[in-house]
Amino acid sequence: MSTHETDHDHDPDLQARLRALPDQRMPPADGWARLAAQLPPRESAPVAVEHADNVVALPQRRRLRAWLPLGAALAASLAVYAVAPWRQAPLQAPAPSTLQLQAAAMTEQYQQAVASLPGARAAEWQPALHELDESAAQIRAALAQDPRAPHLLGQLKRTYTLRLELTRQAAQAAAAGLTT
Repeated sequence: MSTHETDHDHDPDLQARLRALPDQRMPPADGWARLAAQLPPRESAPVAVEHADNVVALPQRRRLRAWLPLGAALAASLAVYAVAPWRQAPLQAPAPSTLQLQAAAMTEQYQQAVASLPGARAAEWQPALHELDESAAQIRAALAQDPRAPHLLGQLKRTYTLRLELTRQAAQAAAAGLTT
């Protein structure tokens, strides 16, 4: 919608005046000369040089394009230098937390305890033993992600205790010749 209050399409006076305007208007003959006179002078206006056979040679452009590959090479070398691995200091792993040290000591004690038990391996006990080993590995991974979670240390201790007890029971059952 238009915001105009009058409708100019139906104004016969306006229509008549518009039709009375000339179809084409020619610019003044000296328009470009007057415009050029009003512009400030150029600092180094290129001059066309005429050669034999009526050939016009254009003035030489500045050699800005010669600097473009050099600038691109410089930018690329700076980018490589900024992300170069030899420039960056090696990342130091953070010192293990107290809980992580306790978990490592507990894991070492657990492995020693398992090694001291007889090596009887009954096939029916293996799925449960494997499940407890997987649980312990998952708890250690969670402790590596969140080294300040004391509940994970308690869960790891319970898992190792269950694994040791199950290993003892499997060894006693194998020694007695019992199967489940």
